[in-house]
Amino acid sequence: MSIKIPNNFKNYVLASISGLLLVLCFPTIDLFGLAWIALVPFLLSLYDRKPGQAFKGGLFFGIPYFFGTLYWIYYSINHYGGVPLVASIAIVSLLCFYLSLYTGFFALLFSITIKTTKLPALFIAPVFWVVLEFLRSYLFTGFPWSSIGYSQYKFLTVIQIADITGIYGVSFLIVAVNGAIADIFLIKKRIRDMPLFPLSQIVIGFSLVLLFIISTFIYGHWRLGEERCGKQLSVSIIQGNIEQDKKWEPAYQGAVIETYKDLSLKAASSSPLIIIWPETAAPFFFKTDVEYTKNLVDFQKQLNSYLLFGSVLIKSKTDERYVLSNSAVLLDKAGKITYIYDKIHLVPFGEYVPLQKVLFFVDKLVVGIGDYTRGDHYYRAETPLGDFATLICYEIIFPGLVRKFYSNGGDFIVNITNDAWFGRTTGPYQHFSMAVFRAVENRKPVIRAANTGISGFIDSNGRIISKTDLFQQEILTGDIKTDSTRSFYVRYGDLFSYIWIVFSIILITNLLGKARRG
Repeated sequence: MSIKIPNNFKNYVLASISGLLLVLCFPTIDLFGLAWIALVPFLLSLYDRKPGQAFKGGLFFGIPYFFGTLYWIYYSINHYGGVPLVASIAIVSLLCFYLSLYTGFFALLFSITIKTTKLPALFIAPVFWVVLEFLRSYLFTGFPWSSIGYSQYKFLTVIQIADITGIYGVSFLIVAVNGAIADIFLIKKRIRDMPLFPLSQIVIGFSLVLLFIISTFIYGHWRLGEERCGKQLSVSIIQGNIEQDKKWEPAYQGAVIETYKDLSLKAASSSPLIIIWPETAAPFFFKTDVEYTKNLVDFQKQLNSYLLFGSVLIKSKTDERYVLSNSAVLLDKAGKITYIYDKIHLVPFGEYVPLQKVLFFVDKLVVGIGDYTRGDHYYRAETPLGDFATLICYEIIFPGLVRKFYSNGGDFIVNITNDAWFGRTTGPYQHFSMAVFRAVENRKPVIRAANTGISGFIDSNGRIISKTDLFQQEILTGDIKTDSTRSFYVRYGDLFSYIWIVFSIILITNLLGKARRG
């Protein structure tokens, strides 16, 4: 007696397989070549599905995909938020379910369009995919983590187009190739369902994708071989490797400061022009704690270099609560404050609670003596070393945010962060890999200082020059070449994505018109 397996079940399995294959493309497994075929089973599973079935297929694809790439969030919730393991995993699962709604809508739109139009999958899939990735980067504070393009951070020739299209152009190309392969398998079905189905559209589509691929490789090869004007800048990164749960304890305050001092003195022997400490490296309220502030400034004068460090600043006080900012402070060689930047994009539930009037019963992950306020100025430090912005923590994952700092110039990017929250998971590796794209998009080298790693240098072509390991106390000194280039992406922003948003609106409008006429 044979057991008949429902087609729906088979399709959901295919969708799940695609989601799991994509997980293998990201750090630390890094099978990035797999991304170019991983979506094919998912796309094939969506043909000839009812809208509800297609949407569910998108969920079956999205949940393993997002959970596999974002599971590490449980670590900070569990270890530092005091949330039990099961509950922390449940919270991550809810986040993954929310993100899977985007892939659900993608599946729904793709399934309807491939069935009711003569357009090839190689066009339909990348258009809807990129539009939904773009929307995910902005809606509800935005969360662009796990964008498929990030899987290619090691494929330098291909990712050079990001200085025109942003990360979304790389995603578009990957999904277009997957769509082209899916078209090969769908040709017979589409001719069966549409006897007059024009094969010419498939041929034209293949030709355009091939042209896009060839152009991408030619452009990437040219960009990688291009000589760039700029000056050499000697930089030392201090990776203090301070334990997260001891960082702010009064008993360890002095030890933390001494750690950074000792490492900075050793770094100064290499005569760097600037020394960089990570996010909130100073375990006191700079300027408010007068004694500690004076001690740090007096010490910095001995280094004969600029010092950039992360600190929590007190902005004001209300009802026994402090209003705080997560900030970056730059001291010149004489110990004078020349630049302060207050973090603009705060971490939801870490530094603030979104929709607080609705979620009044929810507290921040990090319980402290104050509430964080966001900065409102895109300040760039202007120094003899060059002009730079300081992106704090996960601000570096937002393409649109980073480009705003460089719309009228700049020479390099600094990212200070504290990824101790994520332990030895894949989170810190993914976070570092995303900085590669900010270097390419803006044509600026990136200097990344992380408390427990990964710290490193990335040139303006996205090459990782050097980096540290996790949970090691290190001094990383190196030379970077500044780059004053204003890329197409910096000048015109997400024009590439806006074009496909317009196309998707036209497609959806036509689909709605057909539905009404039907």
